[in-house]
Amino acid sequence: MEHGSGHRFGYASLISLLSYCYDIGVHHVTIYVFSIDNFRRKPEEVQSTMDLIKDKIDELVDKPSIVKDLGIRIDFCGNLNLLTDAVRLSVEKATRITSGNTGRLVLHLCVAYTSTDEITRAVQTSCREKRNGMRVDGPKEDSVISVADLERHLYGVGCGDPDLLIRTSGETRLSNFLLWQTSFSLLLNPKPLWPEFSVGISWPPLWNTRDRSVIYNRSAALLRRDHRCLNLCGHMRYIVLDINNPTKHV
Repeated sequence: MEHGSGHRFGYASLISLLSYCYDIGVHHVTIYVFSIDNFRRKPEEVQSTMDLIKDKIDELVDKPSIVKDLGIRIDFCGNLNLLTDAVRLSVEKATRITSGNTGRLVLHLCVAYTSTDEITRAVQTSCREKRNGMRVDGPKEDSVISVADLERHLYGVGCGDPDLLIRTSGETRLSNFLLWQTSFSLLLNPKPLWPEFSVGISWPPLWNTRDRSVIYNRSAALLRRDHRCLNLCGHMRYIVLDINNPTKHV
C-alpha cells in the first residue's frame, strides 16, 4: 500500500464518525492524530504525514464539508511548536475560522501530543502559577498544587471525562493518550484498523450490551448505572478515539 493511502481512507472514516456522533448527541470527539513519538520516524515519512495533515485540515475549513454543514468547532491539542510552519499556520487558521461555529459538536485533534507531555506541561504551568502568586510571608498552603490546579491546565478544559475510549486495530494495551482523563472511561478495542473502522460494524457489540453495569467517574464521585437493556447512545457525551500507533506504519 502506498504510504499515506491509509491516512486518506481514514479521513473518510473520520467524516462518517463525526456525522454519526452528531446524530446520537455527542458533544465532544477527540482524535489522536499524531504522537510526539512519531517524530522518531524517518524524516521523509514525517514530512509526508505533516503534508497530509495540512491538506486535510485545509480541506475541512476551505471546502464544503461536515464542519461547515454542522457548525463543528475544531480545537487542537499538543505541543504545536513541534509542527512544521505550514501545518502550524493551518492549525491556527482552522481554529480561527471555526471559533465562531455554534453547533453542539467540538472536534479536538491531538497533534504532536503525548499524555506525559500534557501532564508535564500542566505541572510546570501550575508550579509557575503558584510561584508567581505566592507572597513571601504567605501561608504554606499557598504553595500546594492540587488536582484541580493540574486539571485546569490540561487540554480540553470543560469537556469533562470521556465516556468511551476507542482503540482501533484490536490493540488491548493503552497508549500515551489522555491517561489522566480516561481513568474511568469504557474501553472498546475493535479489530479493524482505522481506515476500515465503521460505526455500523465496530460498535454494535457495545450498543447492544445487556445486563451490565457501567462505571463513570464525574467530579471524583462514582456513579453506578444499571440497565436491563443498556442503550449507551443516550448517555455518550464525550468520545475519544486512539488511531495512532507509533509501532505500526500505515
